[in-house]
Amino acid sequence: MTENSRYILLSFDVEEFDMPIEYDCSITLQEQLTEGWKGLQAVMEVINFAKVPATFFTTATFASHYPEAMRKMAEEHEIASHTLSHSNFRNYDLIESRIILERITGRPVYGLRMPRMMHVDMKDVKQAGYKYDSSINPTWIPGRYNNIDKPRTIFTADNMIRIPTSVSPNFRIPLFWLTFKNFPYYYFKQLVLQTLAHDGYVCLYMHPWEFTDINRFDIPNYTKRGSGKWLCERLLRLIKDLSGSAEFVTMHGYLKDRHLPV
Repeated sequence: MTENSRYILLSFDVEEFDMPIEYDCSITLQEQLTEGWKGLQAVMEVINFAKVPATFFTTATFASHYPEAMRKMAEEHEIASHTLSHSNFRNYDLIESRIILERITGRPVYGLRMPRMMHVDMKDVKQAGYKYDSSINPTWIPGRYNNIDKPRTIFTADNMIRIPTSVSPNFRIPLFWLTFKNFPYYYFKQLVLQTLAHDGYVCLYMHPWEFTDINRFDIPNYTKRGSGKWLCERLLRLIKDLSGSAEFVTMHGYLKDRHLPV
């Protein structure tokens, strides 16, 4: 890394595909895991082909079902915590998930992202042994959260480094999974480049289950638009287009290079 470079913090929430439950559709845990696993395999094909590092916020439940894959991924990428389960949470899950992930990967777990960007007390996160948190999307998502008043870029709160997912400098348009698949490609790319120029980095996030065919599930069309091969091709295109403008790094790698206490 060099002082004047720009960086892309590409991240994925590796989890059970439990979204159908939100819309009163039945799906077993095994089906949730299977869809997540198929999507992760598709994502890793793209990531490995492009040869870029990424951060994978992974539930301990998912990692426990696919330990060999997690160990292999940890050799080249950062494995961080997405708590124990995507559907349920208790405070003790913070430390339990970290311990399980570290045991599976054989590597330290530095970061946390809560399922659905759920609010969590930073004092609890600190006590559970994490070095940074990425559980905040500093924008307004109707029915989810309103974080318009939160900082757009990396900040510290309650002695915890927080890495918000990126939003555009103007109007705080979120640069995340829904805009990536629903906005015209050129417009999304321009928002990313604009944010890179303004902030020096972007933090993008998606879900592996988006990269497999989930059209048969009765969930809103905007959540499953372009799922599967189309989205894989779009991700590869984005990585190629951005590689000339910025360097891909893991979140912990970025913080460490900035000499932050991680």
